[in-house]
Amino acid sequence: MRLILIGPPGVGKGTQAKLLAEHLGVPHISTGDLLRSAVAAGTQFGKRAKSIMDAGQLVPDDIMVGIVRDSLSSPRAAGGFILDGFPRTVPQAEALAGLFDHLGVRTYTVLNLEADDEEIIRRLGNRIMCRNEGKIFNQEMDGITARDQCPSCGGPLYQRDDDRAETVRERLRVYHSTTQPLLDYYDGKGVMITVDGMNSIDIVNREIQILLNDVQSSS
Repeated sequence: MRLILIGPPGVGKGTQAKLLAEHLGVPHISTGDLLRSAVAAGTQFGKRAKSIMDAGQLVPDDIMVGIVRDSLSSPRAAGGFILDGFPRTVPQAEALAGLFDHLGVRTYTVLNLEADDEEIIRRLGNRIMCRNEGKIFNQEMDGITARDQCPSCGGPLYQRDDDRAETVRERLRVYHSTTQPLLDYYDGKGVMITVDGMNSIDIVNREIQILLNDVQSSS
């Protein structure tokens, strides 16, 4: 199974990717993690990315494609993978298609997780983190607020700036404007399946597995 995961911030891509990786027995490849690892390891692409990020600029597509190429070319991805966080634009998708051709990847599935914007704003608005351990809590589900202490270590809790309502609205605006052409691109290729991400984690995961089984059966 070769799976590309697409969805707005807060829809639960990371959670579903981890569950699917365990179920399918393939690695979860998060491009954010890849970028941080490349920088920490001082790889060729990592060194270039660090100098660009230190200057406050966005990492260009050629570096991201290079980092993804290194990961997808590794033995651990030979039996399949879940790619999370890339591509985000049509040019990136076209570059990934070229990489797939080079690697001999003939079939893949794009999973588009959808959610209502207001629900995403509500979800992220309820998210708080521990300053000491980085653990994430939900104010609504866990019955705590940012004024309380971390239930795990007793440290201070806080809400990230990019989880505040006005920031989330801007993140969603940017997501929709840049990602809709990408969804049209993959929809036109007939490789995309769409799942409602507003249900519970278990229900969303079950729906994804049913659709992926259908894809595998028809391929």
